[in-house]
Amino acid sequence: MTAPTTTRADCLALDALDPLAALRTRFDLPEGVIYLDGNSLGARPSAALVRAQDVVAREWGSDLIKSWNTAGWFDMPKRLGDRLAPLVGAGPGEVAVTDTTSLNLFKALAAALRLQSEGASASRRVIVTERSNFPTDIYMAEGLSRWLERGYRVRLVDSVDEIPAALDADCAVLMLTHVNYRTGYQHDMAALTRLAHEAGALAVWDLAHSAGAVPVDLQAADADFAVGCTYKYLNGGPGAPAFIWVPQKHQARFDHPLSGWWGHASPFAMAPAFAPVAGIGRALCGTQPIVSLALVECGLEIFEATDMTAVRAKSLALTDLFIDLVERRCASHPLGLVTPREHARRGSQVSFTHPHGYAVMTALIARGVIGDYREPEIMRFGFTPLYTSFADVWDAVEILKDILDRNDYDVSAARGLVT
Repeated sequence: MTAPTTTRADCLALDALDPLAALRTRFDLPEGVIYLDGNSLGARPSAALVRAQDVVAREWGSDLIKSWNTAGWFDMPKRLGDRLAPLVGAGPGEVAVTDTTSLNLFKALAAALRLQSEGASASRRVIVTERSNFPTDIYMAEGLSRWLERGYRVRLVDSVDEIPAALDADCAVLMLTHVNYRTGYQHDMAALTRLAHEAGALAVWDLAHSAGAVPVDLQAADADFAVGCTYKYLNGGPGAPAFIWVPQKHQARFDHPLSGWWGHASPFAMAPAFAPVAGIGRALCGTQPIVSLALVECGLEIFEATDMTAVRAKSLALTDLFIDLVERRCASHPLGLVTPREHARRGSQVSFTHPHGYAVMTALIARGVIGDYREPEIMRFGFTPLYTSFADVWDAVEILKDILDRNDYDVSAARGLVT
């Protein structure tokens, strides 16, 4: 931003010039709510309700089992994968929308370790990742290592500066989340993938906080495998199926232990022996959740009305504005910015610490500003350029300022099951 935005009128002027402003009308946002939690659960596309009703009432209710063929249910994971592929720099036939991020990560890690178990790389049995990675990624890596029972283990590093030394002769896989879920820190995917390859390791990326939020080019980075979810910035709905990327260079040798009938070359032959289908289909396991898959398409359709360059430009403008306003208007309060200021290192969220972060966030939510909280003391604010406005940013900061100025939060508030 070239000059400080000092009034709400300035923000409204930015909204008037926003090329993405019209996309906000394609979402059903509740009145009186400023939604800054798209990094956890995206808002509902207006088309999703109509689509769900059609799938349930007509495709399932009337057409019944015929819809596997007539409505294209069977090919949906790959068809949606092709629609998602441009958002992450993948090619046709390289992405499948299926299962959960955790299950897809298990498949990708298993495939990577299998590739490394042959030839000169057979002694490589270490998965390197960050201690600050999303816990389930670490859990899946540790669980797979225990299951293999041949000396496989996970090595945790405490900063990106420690990664080069951790990529030693024992390292098989570097597993990283592109944008950190707590801080919003964004890794240099191309540089770290190159570093891994130079050390003889493969690179597996989690795009849960990247897909639909920041430009990603998996092919240009020469990454090996990637996974991600669709219910955050891609607005696929709560618990929506995740996705997995397997590039053409690895598809012929892609192998994992979750070999289900949907990944079979001839699933309806009902043969007792497994024979994997060619291509990305071998990443599939069992029967797919069709209703949930159908809703993912509604979110992807909205992205086709813009491009990630425009999304990223607005994301940076929104997060720059939020950081500036919080630091100027709430300067007398003990807030600490943990999100990088540098654009190249920032995702599409801003995280501030506060000694009573959970209580402050609870008060914000009660006032209609919805973000979320992560330990330790971190208030997260996610900015989804498809529906977040500059006026939203101003109003959210004004409410935050009022809460802090008046100490209008309850430090004894009971914690909810989900924070």
